[in-house]
Amino acid sequence: MVNSLMQRAGLLQVLPTDEAAAVLNRKPQTLRKLACLENGPIRINGRLAWKVSDLALLLNGGAA
Repeated sequence: MVNSLMQRAGLLQVLPTDEAAAVLNRKPQTLRKLACLENGPIRINGRLAWKVSDLALLLNGGAA
């Protein structure tokens, strides 16, 4: 229900680092290290958040 409300409101769908790491089968610390080196995640109230669309791209080998 929350996701459908977010979609209707046009809000960005994001996952916290722990959930994003589980999706990518990586440790959360790996994603935190990537965040220091690249501009992949966004920050919401000072916490890292990973765009679901970006995770899907990674899982598809970068193909849109």
